[in-house]
Amino acid sequence: MFEPPTFRSPSLWRQAMTHKSYANEYPEAGGHNERLEFLGDAILTFLSGELLYKRYPHKPEGDLTPLRAALVDEKQLSKFALALNLSQHLRLSKGVERSGGRTNPRLLSSAFEAMIGAYFLDANSNIQVVRDYIEPLFESVVDTLAVSAPNVNFKSRFQAWALEVIGEIPVYAIIHEVGPDHAKEFTAEVQVSKRVYGQGKGRKKQEAEKQAAQNALDNLGLL
Repeated sequence: MFEPPTFRSPSLWRQAMTHKSYANEYPEAGGHNERLEFLGDAILTFLSGELLYKRYPHKPEGDLTPLRAALVDEKQLSKFALALNLSQHLRLSKGVERSGGRTNPRLLSSAFEAMIGAYFLDANSNIQVVRDYIEPLFESVVDTLAVSAPNVNFKSRFQAWALEVIGEIPVYAIIHEVGPDHAKEFTAEVQVSKRVYGQGKGRKKQEAEKQAAQNALDNLGLL
C-alpha cells in the first residue's frame, strides 16, 4: 500500500495540492502548484530514465524512450495519484470541483508531479530521498509497461541482446504458412548462431517475426 511522502514543511505539501483555480478563488491561499509541477516533471523524467537504464541493460534507446514516456505520462501518473489518494487532499475551486476535478486524469497527474517537486524541495534538494520514494512506485508497474508500452520494438531489443551476448545478428525465417492468399497465417522463427530462440505467428510476415522476437525474449527471461 503506497502513501504520500511525509513532509517536514506543511506549506510545501499544501502548495503542491493547491490547484490554480483555488488560488484564484482564494488569493489568501498562498500560491498554487504549477511551478512545483514543472520541477516535478523534470525530476520524474530523470529518475525514470535512470531506473530504466539500470533495470534493462540490454534495451536499446529506441525501446527505452517509449517506455520512459509510458512510465511518466498523464495516464500512469494519474494512477499513481489515485493509489496515493491525492484526490482527497486537492484544493480546488468550486467550479472545478463541480466539473469532476478530483477524478480528472490531467489534474491528478499534475498534482502528482507537483508533489514530487515539493518533496524534492522539502528534502533540501536531496535527489536520493526522492529516488528512494519514487522507485518502488515505478517498479510496481514498469515490467507490465515494458510489454504493453506503445512502439516497443521486440526485434530491436532481441538484436541488442544477441549482439551483446553472442556477437551475431538474429536471422528470421518463415517456416510455415497456411490459408488462402487473402487470409494467410505465417509462422516465423528466429535463430542466432543456428540456434532457434523463438517462434511466432501472424497475419503478416512482419507480425510473425515480431512475435518470434517477443517469444525469444520471454524464453530468455527478459520480459
